[in-house]
Amino acid sequence: MVDRIIGGKGYGPLGGVKKHQGTELKKETGKTSTSDRVDFSTALQNASQGQKVASTQTSARAEKLQTLKGQIASGQYRPDLEKVAASMLKFIVEDQT
Repeated sequence: MVDRIIGGKGYGPLGGVKKHQGTELKKETGKTSTSDRVDFSTALQNASQGQKVASTQTSARAEKLQTLKGQIASGQYRPDLEKVAASMLKFIVEDQT
């Protein structure tokens, strides 16, 4: 909220304060009816979906890692040596420049 100084009267809110009355009196029965409503922003909904995706990816990654560990332990793991060499060359070239 942005405040402004009102000459000699101190300061107050910029613009009017809007009050919403959530209760309505029913004349017939004398009972009070309230209605509350909560709206979550799109950002919060996207964050929630992102957390779900991240947990799914984490579990898939853990499963893949466990499979690779089993292959290494049994001696069945055979990496593609050309891909390994190409990846290492990137780091070697960066260190020399």
